[in-house]
Amino acid sequence: MTGMTDRVGLRTAEDDLLPPADWGRRDPASPGTRAAWAFGLLAALLVLGRMWVAPHVDAGALDAWTTIFVAVCVQALPFLVFGVALSAAITAFVPASLWRRVLPRRPGAAVPVAGAMGAVLPGCECASVPVAGGLMARGVVPAAALTFLLAAPAINPIVLIATAVAFPGQPEMVVGRFVASLLVAVLAGWTWLLIGKGEWIKIPSRPEVHGRAGRVEAFRQAMRHDIVHAGGFLVVGAFAAATINVVVPSAWVSAAADNPVVSVMLLATLAVLMSICSEADAFVAASLSQFSTTAKLTFLVVGPMVDLKLIALQTGFFGRRFAVRFVPLTFCLAVGVSVLVGGLLS
Repeated sequence: MTGMTDRVGLRTAEDDLLPPADWGRRDPASPGTRAAWAFGLLAALLVLGRMWVAPHVDAGALDAWTTIFVAVCVQALPFLVFGVALSAAITAFVPASLWRRVLPRRPGAAVPVAGAMGAVLPGCECASVPVAGGLMARGVVPAAALTFLLAAPAINPIVLIATAVAFPGQPEMVVGRFVASLLVAVLAGWTWLLIGKGEWIKIPSRPEVHGRAGRVEAFRQAMRHDIVHAGGFLVVGAFAAATINVVVPSAWVSAAADNPVVSVMLLATLAVLMSICSEADAFVAASLSQFSTTAKLTFLVVGPMVDLKLIALQTGFFGRRFAVRFVPLTFCLAVGVSVLVGGLLS
């Protein structure tokens, strides 16, 4: 009877030695735990860098790197914040059905009109993907929505003003960026209209936002998301630009810059890898003074249309089958048109 009492009681001494039923399972780390780990890792890297790297770094090179890094961030930040704020406001408060009403019914005519509409919609590529998805969800032909997706972050007023500030006394960079980017967007839209198939693209569904409270919350969420992500990419881009200017031997950079083909392909590849927001990329391009106008123009045209974060966004919104076709198409058009326009300007 005592044994039975021990078995049906709350716990026994033997039970204390047994592992719980969910022993070995790990709960997902909370955001605070992840932040603590990230902070600890960063602190460890800083300590190790101070002990092992700092003694071998030239003070002049470190000063130059810091100057370039801070200059790129400080110059680009106002344009980045303003662009993200306007993009979030348009996404939250302007109904997507408006764009469907103003586009021509014929798909071939809708493509260039959608490209021209990108000139009046400030925002970075992070915002253009969900806006294009909303247009498709409301019946806009995919080719026109994709043209808008490519044009909006590349030729809107904030990007062009930022380009003019980054390249003072060089209006050809502003004109070249506008012409080349709009031409690439329209050509990509027309090409997709001719060869694109319905099964290649997954059209997303987006619920309507009703009421002022819902729109304000949508604006807040879009603003918070875009500023965190775009700000992070700006820091990465500034880090890369400063590192290229300081760490890479000048002989290597000069050799690449002196070769027209290598310089264009190198900056096109860097534009994809750096993933800089379009409101900020002009300041990074301006800092790459060793390269030709055509190479820097290629950097400015490719970046807002093909970069790592944009590829991820397009894959998430429209599917992998779409991304593996549309990304190479856009990249080839952006490089080819940039070389053509750059040659005419130089």
